[in-house]
Amino acid sequence: HHLCSGCKHISLTITAEPGQNVTLTCRWTRPDLGSEYVFLYRDNQSDPDSQHPSFKERVELKDSQMKDGDVSVTLKNVTFNDTGTYECRVFQGQSKAPELISIVHLRVSAGHGRVGLAVGLTVVAALLLVAAVVGFMFYRKHRCQRSKEQDSVQQPVDEEHLSNICCES
Repeated sequence: HHLCSGCKHISLTITAEPGQNVTLTCRWTRPDLGSEYVFLYRDNQSDPDSQHPSFKERVELKDSQMKDGDVSVTLKNVTFNDTGTYECRVFQGQSKAPELISIVHLRVSAGHGRVGLAVGLTVVAALLLVAAVVGFMFYRKHRCQRSKEQDSVQQPVDEEHLSNICCES
């Protein structure tokens, strides 16, 4: 069963944020892992014994039926440590050496989109709070002035006493 005949390898870069799942578009390896794999599928099943411990329970075939030769895998809950170069190699026919099919450069970086949203919402909330406090102070001052005017018309009141009741600083 041949995935492709005489095909050249594909190289692409994926950027993700921590906690996301990524699909690595096969015997997936990372050159720096030595003899352990990110994911190894052979004899119609995955081989967890050959898998590097940091990838256990986090990698699965995107399509378990591997329709149309799709041997993409999904790497779940990526971390900064997952940043690196991944290679998909496939044994073709009776070949003793696996053929390099694709290379994925995964870069896991802080999510500026979410951070920007959080900062933006915090600034808006702070501005609303300041506006509410200023509005309340303006309302209170206006109410005190109206109260002073009404009291001075109705009966004489000690100004200092009224000021202490309504308009404390």
